[in-house]
Amino acid sequence: MTEPKGTLIPIGGNEDKGAVLTEQYSLEFISEGILYQVVQESGGPDGLFVVIPTASSIPVEVGENYLSAFAKLGCKNVIVLDIDDKSKTDLPHNLKAMQEANCVMFSGGDQSKITDKIEGTQLHEILSTRYQNEEGFVIAGTSAGAMAMSKEMIAGGSSTESFIKGAVRMYHGLSLLPNVMFDTHFIMRGRFGRVSEAVAKHPNLLGIGLAEDTGLIIKKGNEMTVIGSGMVIVFDGHDLGHNNHKLLKDETPLTLTNLRVHVLSNSDKFYLKDRKVEAQSMRSHLALA
Repeated sequence: MTEPKGTLIPIGGNEDKGAVLTEQYSLEFISEGILYQVVQESGGPDGLFVVIPTASSIPVEVGENYLSAFAKLGCKNVIVLDIDDKSKTDLPHNLKAMQEANCVMFSGGDQSKITDKIEGTQLHEILSTRYQNEEGFVIAGTSAGAMAMSKEMIAGGSSTESFIKGAVRMYHGLSLLPNVMFDTHFIMRGRFGRVSEAVAKHPNLLGIGLAEDTGLIIKKGNEMTVIGSGMVIVFDGHDLGHNNHKLLKDETPLTLTNLRVHVLSNSDKFYLKDRKVEAQSMRSHLALA
């Protein structure tokens, strides 16, 4: 498969810091800093931005939130697609919007809803084809919208009972970036063990944990650059010395050895093909030498 020409921007989510963390009472939003970079990567505020709040249980409110957020950055051409049932996905106006969009933004919520309503449709085919062939085409997603970009998708699982077999639930995503698995709200919700088990199940894939108010700009399916205020944690299991996941019964503690973990922050880079880190501090040092 040839390298994709489009850009992916998965974002770890950033919830209103109210007392209640359920979606019913607290809308996810993206800080203006990250959303500004999404707009710039998409060619600027004059483009067409298509928001898909399919993952959300309150899509109307989420859609309005994005309309307001994009408007603050000068974007006047923003469309929210109403896809709450698979029968609506391939309606002509949705396909037209997908063909013309400069940027497609998937909201947070339940990532399995994105797969169930979009995978295998004409809209999914247009999305994938444009990402593969069109330079400057951007697909962004926050929280669930980020997690759905992978092929093997983390669908849920316990954080409090992590590091045991069966703590993570897997599902199939949109297969835009098949060599990784994303998890979001990573630091706030303590999901280290959840991604570790996902890597134990799929050691050939990278596990990537995105903190809140943090994202990645991924070019050509390879070069990842960290944006935002938090951290990105990369789990690389291709050199695992011991992995007993296949031998264990559910609810049994895992043993993993030689799991490589990278902690990255703003402007650091990671190259998926070579599994190579390029830290900002290293580049700054070389520039000053």
